[in-house]
Amino acid sequence: MGTDRTPAPQAWMLDPRVIDPSQELVNRSTMDDAEVDSVVRVLAALRAWSDAEQKMSRASQKHMKLNATDMKALRFLMASRNVDAVVTPGMLAETLQISSASTTKLLDRLENAGHIQRSPHPTDRRALMITVTDATRTDARESVGRSHARRFEAAAKLSPAERDVVVRFLTDLSELPDR
Repeated sequence: MGTDRTPAPQAWMLDPRVIDPSQELVNRSTMDDAEVDSVVRVLAALRAWSDAEQKMSRASQKHMKLNATDMKALRFLMASRNVDAVVTPGMLAETLQISSASTTKLLDRLENAGHIQRSPHPTDRRALMITVTDATRTDARESVGRSHARRFEAAAKLSPAERDVVVRFLTDLSELPDR
C-alpha cells in the first residue's frame, strides 16, 4: 500500500477504505489496517490473474482465429479424443450449453476452417461423430496446451493444504450471487 496508510493508486478500486469509507457495504470494524491490506493484496492478485487470463485467452483466440465458444469446443473435442469418447453434435451442444442451431453454425465454421471433421458415428448410423483434426490438435497443444501446463505447474508448487485453501476461496467466489 502507499505511505501513511494511504493505499497505492492501483489499489484504490479494490480497497474498501477508499471505495466504502463509511462501511456501508464492507464491515471492517474487526480488522486492523494490516488485515485490510492483506485482503486487498489478495484481491489485487486475483485481478492481476484475471487480466492475465483474459489476455492469454484473447491471444489464443487470435492465434487460432476462433472465438471463445469455438475454443471451448476444440478443447472438449481434444479431451474427448484423449479418453476415446465419441462426440456427437448433441453432446457438444450440451457441453457448451448452446442450441442445436448454434451448434450447427459452430460446426460449419470449424469444419470450413479445417479444425474439425464430421464422420459417421461408429455405432449409430443416424448420428454424426465430431473429431478435431490432427493439425488443429497439434497447433492447440503448442499454444493453449503449453499455457495450461504452466498453470498446472504453478498449482503443483502449492502444498495440498494450500491448494485446498485456494480451491475453497475460488469456489466461494464462484458461488457468490450476481447481485
